[in-house]
Amino acid sequence: MPTVSSVTLTGRLLLLLLWAPHLTMASNWLSLARLPRSRPLSGAEPCGRLRGLTPGQVGVCRARGEVMESVRKAAEMVIEECQHQFRNRRWNCSTTPRGINIFGRVMNQGTREAAFVHALSSAAVAVAVTRGCSRGELERCGCDRKVRGVSPEGFQWSGCSDNLSYGVAFSQTFVDEPERAKGMSSGRPLMNIHNNEAGRKAILHNMQVECKCHGVSGSCELRTCWKVMPPFRWVGAVLKERFDGATEVRLTRVGSRTALLPRDPQVKPPATRDLVYLAPSPDFCLLDPDNGIPGTAGRRCNGTSRLAPDGCELLCCGPGFRAGRAEVVQRCSCKFSWCCSVRCQQCKNTVLIHTCRE
Repeated sequence: MPTVSSVTLTGRLLLLLLWAPHLTMASNWLSLARLPRSRPLSGAEPCGRLRGLTPGQVGVCRARGEVMESVRKAAEMVIEECQHQFRNRRWNCSTTPRGINIFGRVMNQGTREAAFVHALSSAAVAVAVTRGCSRGELERCGCDRKVRGVSPEGFQWSGCSDNLSYGVAFSQTFVDEPERAKGMSSGRPLMNIHNNEAGRKAILHNMQVECKCHGVSGSCELRTCWKVMPPFRWVGAVLKERFDGATEVRLTRVGSRTALLPRDPQVKPPATRDLVYLAPSPDFCLLDPDNGIPGTAGRRCNGTSRLAPDGCELLCCGPGFRAGRAEVVQRCSCKFSWCCSVRCQQCKNTVLIHTCRE
């Protein structure tokens, strides 16, 4: 007959098993990037078979299936942009070879890296869905027709302005759903929701205006203009700056509610556009397969820089790097053709490269 202590231990283990999947659910929808383009993402049965979605996200998929192809594109955008922005950092957004946790268990921890991925993910969904609206790919939305009339600058609002309000609303519904399902009284959901909103604000606060001139011989007697989203590369760069200046916070009770306040009382509270994190990052130096950390062994580094993030001493976590020569193929002897093209030859050059030691 089991003792009281063994029953208690069994109960605790069961709770841990039940809770563990929820630690990774918030960003697991990014695994949609692994699916082949030919696989349908809409309909009751296909939605139910999508791994990585929470029950609430499956419900969104079934109710608004036409948007799910945009969500798949957003997942691809996140991986590509994250790897571009962090290409010279110890953590370079490397992905796991299989499974639904694309970036590994590092996303389970409340680090700066998790903050950036959440912000970038919410922004990517808003951008991808808004693009679908502007291109006429989605039935429930189109151009933003609220942008009309004459601007204070004197030009006529016209054309197809990006319907960002629709994209942002869907991002809030889909990306924020796992956090709201957990409840907003604990630190990690509050952190994720804050960073999700910061990602969307990176688009909202960087909207651009495009115009077309009308008049005799291009005199631009009349200008018609419309609002467009910034390039996603721009959004990624803005969020990368927010990553570098992210604020470490802790869960604090303020009256009857909980809030995230700076761990250092001398630091001002973060703005809604800032990124926040709860836990310090690992150094990412050594291979840690269990957490999806590949380490920096074998990475190329900049042997001429000591202070830059891609400098060998920083990237390789100390003086552990070696220099060698390698033959690379580069474009050379390029000639511009007046009709619209550039013709180049392929040249082989021997260059000095530096790599972190194994």
